[in-house]
Amino acid sequence: MSMSKKKNTSKLSIATRAIHGKHLHAFKGPVATPIYQTSTYRFENSNDAIRYAQGDTSVMVYTRYHNPTVNEVEDRIALMEGGEAAALFSSGMAAITTAILAVCKQGDELVSTPGLYGGTYRFFRDSLPGFGINVKYVEPNSLDDLLYLITPKTKIVYLETPTNPTLSLVDIQTLVRVTRGVQTELRKNIIIMIDNTFASILNQNPFALGVDVIVESSTKYLGGHADLMGGVVIGRKKFVKDVKSLAKHLGGCADPFAAFLLDRSIKTFELRVNRQNENALALAKALSKHPKVNRVIYPGLSSHPQHKLAKKQMSGFGGMVTIEVKGGVKAAVKVCDNLKVAVNAMSLGGVETLVSIPVYSSHVNMSEDELAKHGVTPGMIRISVGVEGVQDLIEDFYQALKKA
Repeated sequence: MSMSKKKNTSKLSIATRAIHGKHLHAFKGPVATPIYQTSTYRFENSNDAIRYAQGDTSVMVYTRYHNPTVNEVEDRIALMEGGEAAALFSSGMAAITTAILAVCKQGDELVSTPGLYGGTYRFFRDSLPGFGINVKYVEPNSLDDLLYLITPKTKIVYLETPTNPTLSLVDIQTLVRVTRGVQTELRKNIIIMIDNTFASILNQNPFALGVDVIVESSTKYLGGHADLMGGVVIGRKKFVKDVKSLAKHLGGCADPFAAFLLDRSIKTFELRVNRQNENALALAKALSKHPKVNRVIYPGLSSHPQHKLAKKQMSGFGGMVTIEVKGGVKAAVKVCDNLKVAVNAMSLGGVETLVSIPVYSSHVNMSEDELAKHGVTPGMIRISVGVEGVQDLIEDFYQALKKA
């Protein structure tokens, strides 16, 4: 399918429309979503408390349970991403952990692709075994291995694509096809869950490819301004309801002001991400010609080993570029410390270009074997490309590389 045919801007523009009346009395009210910065809510009388005790979820009680600002933004994101419902969280990791624990219990199994955000991988490695939940890994180039990795104990098949920070891809359609085949054979439901943070819904639509649940760090491209923390889970109403029920106990609820900032951000989401896509491609092409760069990893380059897959399942190639500089980690440090336009800082997805060294950030405290498993090398620099003038960015990286 061609790139142009897969553009879905009409769905994304829904996020800029007000959803009146469901959570906010906004028909003749403010243009901007109001911030309900409150921890609790006034009852008209004790009948409200009685109604809530009897299960009436329309009664507002406590912001850890529900909040009009948060609920409004949840609805907008669900519409934008093509899901039935969404749940906002205080961070991406709160979204991921709550979504998984809403499904998996002691004795259950999760099958995942190995290329993961470091926080997710450490949660799988260090925390899930303590809950009695076993994690298995399937190599992206051997997805047929799911046929024997999935067992009656398997509740979730989890993937991240593009991966952090190596920007390798997982064939979503193949993973879905194999998983659904085993699911039919076992006569049980298996939830396919994707971390879509790196691509975002503008560049990749997992629901259209058969995925059940999207988890995402809204700190990143959805937020886009390095000024909020958040996470989101999107899926069917029943699943999201279960996730929200567990969130009441785990406590990773979204703050109303963070939700307000996120609402502001999604109004410019498409504009920002399209510019980041353009800048990333131009920067990747320029850096691929530099003699001090061993390799440039970007799905939009024909040199990327999975470029054809990227064109097949993505409508844009994203704002993330990873380079490997000659001279290892010392050279990587030298480059990052000499940049003047790009900022040496962790995180990604913002309007500012950020750089980080994976062995000191997302993949810190991992063994050499684990780094090799994730494809991370000491000389790697992960670049989250912003919306600055692209020629300024190219010149900035060239002058920093000269000093490496």
